[in-house]
Amino acid sequence: MENGSNGSGLLNSGLFNNPTLGQLNLEKVISEIANFINEDPASFYRLVIGTDSQAKKINGEAEIDFVTAIVIHRAGRGGRYFWSKTKLKSKLVLRDKIYRETLLSLELAEKFVPAIRKVVPPSKYDLEIHIDVGPIGPTRDMIREVVGMVSGSGYTAKTKPESYGAFVVADRHT
Repeated sequence: MENGSNGSGLLNSGLFNNPTLGQLNLEKVISEIANFINEDPASFYRLVIGTDSQAKKINGEAEIDFVTAIVIHRAGRGGRYFWSKTKLKSKLVLRDKIYRETLLSLELAEKFVPAIRKVVPPSKYDLEIHIDVGPIGPTRDMIREVVGMVSGSGYTAKTKPESYGAFVVADRHT
């Protein structure tokens, strides 16, 4: 695993990227999200965490890029996102990739949620974990399992076609 992994294979260095602001640590991401919300405190927000992955071969060696995105969306009036990439030098079957994507999102949520709640009251946003599974295609048989993982952890799960944080935003950077 690269990027300062903690050894579990499920967490990167903690640095996030933003198209406008460049590279930031999680504390700065939280600060930017709080500032965005404070620009229009009367609005309601959707706060999303989602992960997508892409397998490839580099010099004949299997590698998977996992990208986790944090999205803050002001309903009907734009949003911002931040993303972080983790690399795994391994080959995984689809089921294992989906589990890893879901676990990365949950692992980030466990660090992110207590920190964001210190600066933004939970009444200002809905928090969702976006999972890259849907009713059409090879992941349809996994929906109940991964939604159960997310729900069992206390979060709201969204799947395709509603899980844009994973299959649109994170996918853009895999």
